[in-house]
Amino acid sequence: MTEKRESIIVAGAGIGGLTLALCLARAGFTVTVLEQAKVLGEVGAGVQISANGARVLYHLGLAEALQAVAFKPERGEMRHWQSGETLSSRPLGQASEETFGFPYFHLHRADFHAVLAEALEREAPGAVHLGAKVTGFSQSNEGVTVTTEAGESVSGDILVGSDGIHSAIRTQLFGPDAPRFTGCVAWRATVPVGALPPGHVRPVASNWIGRGGHFVHYYVRRGELVNCVGIMEQDEWQAESWSSEGAKAGFLADFKDWHEDVQILMRQAESCFRWGLFDRDPMPRWGEGRVTLLGDACHPMLPFMAQGAVMAIEDAYTLAQCLAVGTAEPSASLRRYEDLRRERTATVQQMSRDNIQFFHNADIPNLVERMSKHRAAHLWLYGFDVTDQDFAAST
Repeated sequence: MTEKRESIIVAGAGIGGLTLALCLARAGFTVTVLEQAKVLGEVGAGVQISANGARVLYHLGLAEALQAVAFKPERGEMRHWQSGETLSSRPLGQASEETFGFPYFHLHRADFHAVLAEALEREAPGAVHLGAKVTGFSQSNEGVTVTTEAGESVSGDILVGSDGIHSAIRTQLFGPDAPRFTGCVAWRATVPVGALPPGHVRPVASNWIGRGGHFVHYYVRRGELVNCVGIMEQDEWQAESWSSEGAKAGFLADFKDWHEDVQILMRQAESCFRWGLFDRDPMPRWGEGRVTLLGDACHPMLPFMAQGAVMAIEDAYTLAQCLAVGTAEPSASLRRYEDLRRERTATVQQMSRDNIQFFHNADIPNLVERMSKHRAAHLWLYGFDVTDQDFAAST
């Protein structure tokens, strides 16, 4: 282990960036987080954290804070879009803790983000700098200097781009990316439980699989809200943003033939948002020299495995550990981090992509066989122990 702890600059204070900053601060590094927003928060509603992500969060001492705001589903269910029949069920709840050692959480993104931000502020007061949009960087053998839109310069030993799907760090490293429209458009909405008939939503993660679309809903915020996400195939789409407000009439029209339980949820939604889903190929490299990427900046996930946030959490722990046990050459530690993460994240990207066909063909003859493969995939995902790796870079 090196005696000197490097100074790390993290671009982006989303879930991945904050988790990384907290891991690094706990390991004794000096961390500066540059966030473009003027107010710290998180866009979106629901996020699912499976046992492989909860393992890291518990390691960071966040168990009590998470349990205070989360909902623990009893199981995951797949249901038929018209009949409502339960086609498949897998245990979560207590079974997740018994099988994998850690729980499965449903969280409101804002609640989860606040837990991370408060923990980081306790560990490293003032580490997050708001209104600091990163526009570029330069690096040398001695370190990295980041420039912001306001004209400020921040210097450190290493830069991590955790700045999302439109990452400025990635663009400078490798040029513009080429996202492909998947043919799917997503709707999201939250519904207060008090607006629904008693017991309308089961205490599970429900995935209604249909023809040309699917609809997911689950409790968040201790069971006070229901998070809903509907995916429907469509010919074309321009924008790639999940904060564009849509008309409820369009939401209802897209799912007009679906089961009445789904209809009730959409009718009671306070507001809804609509965005196009774009896909990207796995990247052969994530960084150069003293600069690397994390989370959506290097492996954006389609939302069909509920693993986007969890993969960023795994990244964060792995990167922090690679740096903590690293050599005097930071670039070697960053390469080790990438080597440990690229194959797994690329596999999850492909699994998410493959689920489009699975979730949007409810009446195919080999559905039972495909569900069996789906369950096996979850065991591989949730059973992964990110702490049990050789983090040292080869010399």
